[in-house]
Amino acid sequence: MTKPVAYFSMEIAVDPAIPTYSGGLGVLAGDTIKAAADIGVPMVAVTLLHRKGYVRQSFSPEGWQMEAPEHWEPEQILSRCQPIVDLQLTDRIVRVQAWKRLEIGVNGHAVPIIYLDTDVSENAEPDRHITDTLYGGDQNMRVLQELVLGVGGARMIRALGYPDTTIHHMNEGHAAFLLLELLSNKWQEHEAGEVERIRQRTVFTTHTPVAAGHDVFSAQMLEAHLSDEQMAKAAPLLDNGALNMTRLAMRFAGTINAVARKHMDVTKRMFPEAEVIAITNGVHAVRWTSAPFAKLFDRYVPGWRQRSEQLRQVAIVPTEDIEQAHKEARDSLLHLIQSRYGMPFGGSGILIGFARRSTEYKRPMLVFRDLERLQALAERFGPINILFAGKAHPHDDWGKHLLKQVHEIVPKAGDLIRIAVLPNYDVELAASLVSGVDLWLNTPRAPLEASGTSGMKCAMNGVPSLSIADGWWLEGGVQGVTGWVVRSPLNEGGTGAIEQDDADSAALYEQLEHHVLPCFFEQRGRWAEIMRSSISLNGSFFNTHRMVDQYRMIAYERFK
Repeated sequence: MTKPVAYFSMEIAVDPAIPTYSGGLGVLAGDTIKAAADIGVPMVAVTLLHRKGYVRQSFSPEGWQMEAPEHWEPEQILSRCQPIVDLQLTDRIVRVQAWKRLEIGVNGHAVPIIYLDTDVSENAEPDRHITDTLYGGDQNMRVLQELVLGVGGARMIRALGYPDTTIHHMNEGHAAFLLLELLSNKWQEHEAGEVERIRQRTVFTTHTPVAAGHDVFSAQMLEAHLSDEQMAKAAPLLDNGALNMTRLAMRFAGTINAVARKHMDVTKRMFPEAEVIAITNGVHAVRWTSAPFAKLFDRYVPGWRQRSEQLRQVAIVPTEDIEQAHKEARDSLLHLIQSRYGMPFGGSGILIGFARRSTEYKRPMLVFRDLERLQALAERFGPINILFAGKAHPHDDWGKHLLKQVHEIVPKAGDLIRIAVLPNYDVELAASLVSGVDLWLNTPRAPLEASGTSGMKCAMNGVPSLSIADGWWLEGGVQGVTGWVVRSPLNEGGTGAIEQDDADSAALYEQLEHHVLPCFFEQRGRWAEIMRSSISLNGSFFNTHRMVDQYRMIAYERFK
């Protein structure tokens, strides 16, 4: 392909030293960029600088999340770009500067990442802090940040010399204001032609199967911030006095995709006016494969770094070698926990990982819903060790309460169930967890998991998943082959949350009692075969080399 692609994302995670991400959306964006660099897609990424990061997390003695800014010095890591662009607001101009980092692929192709920054001396003091904190502040700050990303980002791309034919890929609706920049002032006079013209330049990926997760801004809020020109373009797009950023993106995108097949069905029900396809997420294999497994793959599957689908050949790797690589990764994880947190954690038994954003639908307490039964399983089969990690949004009180509940269960769990809650979950800890645990636990309330990618990272390291049948696991979960699939009569929702949680918890315990724990403690040869299958079947498919190839073939190359 020859047309460049500008990939807009509110958060991007490419380096632990650049804390401009909160979780899965940012990590996926980082993996996408790394894959584009590997396979030579002419991409440039656009995000915000987030000088104070997202949240540095710690816990009080009582288990409450405490937050602090994640300060870092962009001058020490990034290079400053030359152009500065102006963003016209209702009553003032905000100047936007940019920083750059190059992501170099395995074959030497580079993808620039542009970090937008309003900490410019000409700006008024409040405006200098618009790009400080990821998802920080109130709705007014959210509008300002999304204007900087969308409008400021589109202008910065032009200022950097990218042509008018550049394809604009919006990773979530946060960047949809860029459409106001692409539309002409009198677009309604030639609406059909204008819509088609914009559709030849835009791609939209939605990740959110929850209505509350889609940004909606009232007309009053827009009038308080948008320039007269922008407001004139936006006014015809309001619905019941508000602008839904997802619907804005969908109206003008030439390709709209969900991030798993099930998520496509959910999205079509939420937005029946939209034509939605599914491009299931993946993870960057080289990034998430631990050193022991990378060494193993280099030995048996040369070329896997260039094309991750070659991991299918792991099917011929001796299980003894896979077990040895996992032992080394497990030892590294336990060493990290000891050195980073001062927690001696390990010993005999199964090591289960649960790490993700702390929010209600992720249900971190589901595995403890019948603690007596879990204790009985530990007495019957062997010790159960569980590692928890994840941050709650600073404004999500219920997410914080869930973290406190996990802390409170620790002293009640008994001698055979050991639980550790690891603070300040980041990409470094994530890489160790997904490679070092024996089993990955995922318990979302279906159908609220758009995709999920942590289990895909585990698959790269031969770690099977025990997961609710939702998101990507509906495609990658093969019972007793790549892991274990938790299904209940109420698994598809449509009932009360308590009833669904009860049914799903019972199904989870059934899997533990009759399949997972007997296999781990009594059938080690079969467990090793499942580890191998998780790599050869899931690792070879659920990767961003395949995913970006699909974007290129289905979305990018359709534009002539």
